[in-house]
Amino acid sequence: MSVVQYAVSGRVARITLNRPERGNGITRGLLTQLERAVERADLDPGVSVLLLSGNGKGFCGGYDLVQSAEGQGQLDGEADAPAGSPLDPEVMRANHDPSGVWDPTVDYAMMSRNVRAFMSLFHCGKPVVCKVHGFCVAGGTDMALCSDLLVIAADAKIGYPPARVWGSPTTSMWAYRLGTQRAKRLLFTGDSLSGAEAAEWGLAIEAPAASELDACVEALVSRIARMPVNQLRMMKLLVNQSLYAQGLHATQVLGTVFDGMARHTPEGYAFQGLAAREGFRAAVRDRDEGFGDLGPSTFKG
Repeated sequence: MSVVQYAVSGRVARITLNRPERGNGITRGLLTQLERAVERADLDPGVSVLLLSGNGKGFCGGYDLVQSAEGQGQLDGEADAPAGSPLDPEVMRANHDPSGVWDPTVDYAMMSRNVRAFMSLFHCGKPVVCKVHGFCVAGGTDMALCSDLLVIAADAKIGYPPARVWGSPTTSMWAYRLGTQRAKRLLFTGDSLSGAEAAEWGLAIEAPAASELDACVEALVSRIARMPVNQLRMMKLLVNQSLYAQGLHATQVLGTVFDGMARHTPEGYAFQGLAAREGFRAAVRDRDEGFGDLGPSTFKG
């Protein structure tokens, strides 16, 4: 079964993450299918707008890191990757083994490929609307923030907890979407926003009640779909130029390099060691329990 579903209704291409049993956790295979689906929609003259969503209890819980953190089994590289290449699962596994030698250039080659997949949403000539329910955390936020418009259920959760340990946002979109001070507020703590807070902060365009999320999104994409495709392409390209001019690519290079570094700090090794001994979920609980998973609205003073 495809881990990314693709369908077209009217002038809307619907791209749906389909690993609900794993919280739509990101794998190399999922990113490959995502990128292909985006290109398919971009090239289809009958499509005006893309709608990205996720099956199951939430949009996306981030990378599926159980294998890499626990140090068991192969990592999910490319099935046809040449032996010895950065996407060869054995190379990926060896490069993230704390007992071995870390090659940051191999790490960057692997993760920058993931960034290109995320950014296919940004580079797509047609608007991309991302619908979030339940949760959108860690690497899942890369997809949401690389989309053009974010509509999130008021009670959903969005944030980047790996800022606490073992991660750096590779697409580095937080400052561009929120401004520097609010981006720092989230990345200095790893705290998350509710959907309602995301709308208040300007990260989401709308935050309807969960029961109204589907209707709200359908109304938005149907309205966008009325526009001529050539106008949509021009308007998206025009607005995107401001982010290019602000140095988005250079920021993403740094964020991707830092992501590799974060997995190879003393704290990163300690996190992975705990995951290997007690499991990835135990390591995440240990990382987050001191923060109580508190969102910014908790801190009023």
